[in-house]
Amino acid sequence: MRHGDFSELAAFIAVAEAGSFTRAAAKLGLSQSAVSYSVRMLEQKLGVRLISRTTRSLSLTDAGQRMLGNLRPSFENIENEIAAITALRDKPTGTIRITTFRYAATSVLWPVATKFLAEYPDIEMEIILDEGLTDIVADRFDAGIRVGEQVQKDMIAVRIGPDLRMAVVGSPSYFANRKIPQTPRDLGEHLGVSYRQTTGGGLYAWEFERDGEELQVRMNGPLIMNDGLMLEAAALDGLALAYTFESQVAQYVADGRLIRVLEDWCQPFSGYHLYYPSRRQHTAAFALLVEALRFKQ
Repeated sequence: MRHGDFSELAAFIAVAEAGSFTRAAAKLGLSQSAVSYSVRMLEQKLGVRLISRTTRSLSLTDAGQRMLGNLRPSFENIENEIAAITALRDKPTGTIRITTFRYAATSVLWPVATKFLAEYPDIEMEIILDEGLTDIVADRFDAGIRVGEQVQKDMIAVRIGPDLRMAVVGSPSYFANRKIPQTPRDLGEHLGVSYRQTTGGGLYAWEFERDGEELQVRMNGPLIMNDGLMLEAAALDGLALAYTFESQVAQYVADGRLIRVLEDWCQPFSGYHLYYPSRRQHTAAFALLVEALRFKQ
């Protein structure tokens, strides 16, 4: 294939991913007319329309969808290989894109990231917070961070934190006129803040286990949220019980602002893991970050 053909393919991919000739041109550092010309030349050579254009929008044809699906992995491999070779220079460089959720970002990623970026100033890190289970391959992330039980089996998973535990907490004002629950079955008499899962949209069931007995409880209450910090705020203000990570409310329990209940029903589970595709060629910068995050007992 001639050199010009590769630039035309690259222009097509940029337009397809950006959904706009203008945004694609800005990404490639070219004029809009140059990008439009490259795509038009590609379509003429193939003898098939790849992009349907109107005055207000554009969309991929069936042929365009097929070409994008086949081309994107190949071009990603080329980009990754170039980045890997570039990283062989004296100083590691490049951008590392990671998706995770707030608790993992603040508790395990951020403490390492601040030291890591100070040590390697030529490395750039992009951290995207998403409470859902992001498809890191489709969204072109280098890696994601989730608890171990959420990591897909076809991913490489590196443990980066200790086991976790959940906690059920309520304020002293909440318990002023209510009995302390002794078992999860007693929660039917209580109010709880429900968590709306970003992936799937369902309400998260509180999970308990003791002496081999497992229970799931769906709470009734005045609030449904999709943010962990707001769960804690609701508990602190006495509106309802909250079910959240133990580490996030430990200080509130210690200073008496929250009361923890059903502690013996909250068993440890697999902690945070960094996960990434096994088939992707990663850069030296990414390998350094993996080692910096790796959990050392």
